[in-house]
Amino acid sequence: MRRISLPSEATNIALDRRKFLKIIGSIGAGLTLGFSLPVSLSARATEAAPATALFEPNAFVRIGTDNKVTVMIKHVEMGQGTYTGLTTLVAEELDADWDQMVAEGAPADANRYNNTFWGPMQGTGGSTAIANSYLQMRTAGAVAKAMLVAAAAQRWNVDASQIQVKAGIVSHGDQQATFGELAEAAAGQAIPDEASVTLKSPEQFVFIGKQTLSRKDIGKNNGTAIFTQDIKLPGMLTAVVLHAPKFGARLKTLDAAQAKASTGVVDVLTISTGVAVLARDYWSAKKGREQLAVTWDESDAFTKSSTQIMAEYKELAKNNGLSARSEGDVVSALQQAATVIDNHYEFPFLSHSALEPMNCVAQVTEQGCEIWNGEQFQTVDQMNIAQLLGIKPEQVTIHMLLAGGSFGRRANPHSDYLIETVEIARQKKGTPVKLVWSREDDTQVGYYRPAYVHRIQAGLDADGNISSWKQHIVGQSIVTNTAFEPSLVKEGIDHTSVEGASNIPYAIPNLSIELTTVKEGPTVQWWRSVGSTHTAFAIETMIDELAVKTNQDPVAMRMRLLAKHPRWQGVLKLAAEKAEWGKTLPAGTGLGVAVHESFSTFVAQVAQVTVKDGHISVDKVVCAVDCGVPVNPDVIAAQMEGGIGFGLSPTLMSAITLGEGGMVEQSNFHNYQVLRLDQMPEVEVHIVPSAEAPTGVGEPGVPPIAPAVANAVAAATGQRLYTLPLKLATT
Repeated sequence: MRRISLPSEATNIALDRRKFLKIIGSIGAGLTLGFSLPVSLSARATEAAPATALFEPNAFVRIGTDNKVTVMIKHVEMGQGTYTGLTTLVAEELDADWDQMVAEGAPADANRYNNTFWGPMQGTGGSTAIANSYLQMRTAGAVAKAMLVAAAAQRWNVDASQIQVKAGIVSHGDQQATFGELAEAAAGQAIPDEASVTLKSPEQFVFIGKQTLSRKDIGKNNGTAIFTQDIKLPGMLTAVVLHAPKFGARLKTLDAAQAKASTGVVDVLTISTGVAVLARDYWSAKKGREQLAVTWDESDAFTKSSTQIMAEYKELAKNNGLSARSEGDVVSALQQAATVIDNHYEFPFLSHSALEPMNCVAQVTEQGCEIWNGEQFQTVDQMNIAQLLGIKPEQVTIHMLLAGGSFGRRANPHSDYLIETVEIARQKKGTPVKLVWSREDDTQVGYYRPAYVHRIQAGLDADGNISSWKQHIVGQSIVTNTAFEPSLVKEGIDHTSVEGASNIPYAIPNLSIELTTVKEGPTVQWWRSVGSTHTAFAIETMIDELAVKTNQDPVAMRMRLLAKHPRWQGVLKLAAEKAEWGKTLPAGTGLGVAVHESFSTFVAQVAQVTVKDGHISVDKVVCAVDCGVPVNPDVIAAQMEGGIGFGLSPTLMSAITLGEGGMVEQSNFHNYQVLRLDQMPEVEVHIVPSAEAPTGVGEPGVPPIAPAVANAVAAATGQRLYTLPLKLATT
């Protein structure tokens, strides 16, 4: 059940365009003349521009004589609403009719489709799609509208200022024309300078923040949506890969005779990550893989268990780490504190477990390489593939399809599963190859959210005030040995490991955040909301414990400590009010609160839980979010709901564990459990009015839910839980 509220004044705001441009830097080369889309080998894969498309004023807008407005979307749609959000921005300034708007994935081209927050790079991540595109896409729509108006003014011999555009109709008195009827004439108009077009003021908005719009990532409900698995090309082979059972192990011996004799198998190839079996279909390839006889060289394999890893991390946490933030004299303050609470928090490895496991289609020819993929990291993948093949990045053509989830997994800095596909396709030059990972592959040999241990020592003075806070984080780096290391690792500190902690907002006079980076372990990478997945839990549960310890209301104490952070206070106050914080609850039921900022978006959540017979049931979550200008309130609510559901999985049940010898113990959803539909609580979402630039919502809903639930469990039972997933102590 969904409840969403958006105050009526939420969109009646002013946004300083120059200020916003300073935030995003240059809009870049988005509005360039001339546009073409590579023609796919498959009509179902990527459609060529229709013959009716006569008007292409920039790289983002294409209007045909059929009156359809196609918006080229530079960010992958993986369920987060990007196709709808970016189309909304264009439709707003174009004054189009929503039904005439069509969204289409843009090709890989960083010159035209760069993420303006990331510089000359195309990609999706960090909840940046709306934020980096807000003015860019609105400007693209405004430019197209100006040219349509100019064409109408010329046709009707009137001044352009007398022309009106509403719901896709251009009019002057009794004279009317559709966009399609003006497309050819508009194409002949001069393209106005982007600085000369006037964008709407918020009170003029028709779509932004005003309407619940039908989604533009259509076809998911009737089977017409195109995912990688849907691609069928002439002569295509399907490949599966047998990977090493331990991280770091390598192929030692191979006997492929039985596999090659298996029905439907076409070939068996060795690649850098294992052995690939190619067949005419997936089932034949899978059965062939089962017939491989291999041995593995485990001399460099990672062989530690999760129990050993956590024990080592705890020992490391006893020492000092590298300083990520230091204020005051935390050592002296801890020594002088009237009371010191010393807690360890443990976080396991986590699988991304997107609904669509990793897959990719590739064809390597003498001219280059063509990729069909739910593409999230266009520029990185182009560069990595080009380096592998010894060609130029522009010779790697990528068709961006819909993706069935990602949660960070498809934005792999090493382009792991794409490189596997291209390695295979290179050996079968000219033949299209579809690589398919099974759920077991994805669970057992993929990339994980790292495991972490936090040690927090918090000191209280004689009056019950927090006088000192020392937090030491231990875990692997997700960016070491990647192209992102130079920008994200400074003086040994991986920013992604400490985010959410190094910027802790609470007014604490003596504060130290430290990091120890462990160099060995399974393959790891970012996971939805990245560092905040663990920092928010450690901080918000400790703050709550300190409030109870000093007989303070957890909300009131947070509000006092956040006096210099009004946006934090705003979401906290709203969530508490809507949840009726302080209400009387039956025995075994409790309320818990948490507030956190990630990706410049502020989210507070109040969870109501019931604990019965050792079982934790999350009954309801009230969520307040401040994400700046709310472009699509319904999408914002959906992302908060999705983030809460996603975050409840590791809160209550999900964990990747390594057994004896370093073997992953989970293989599928029967033992890597995720939240089921009947476990999803009622969620109530409230959006804070904001005059700030829009920020992302794909990830910020995740971090607060685990600490909110843990704090609610403590309120209901008196038990403080420090390890995820939460397990109640039994007597």
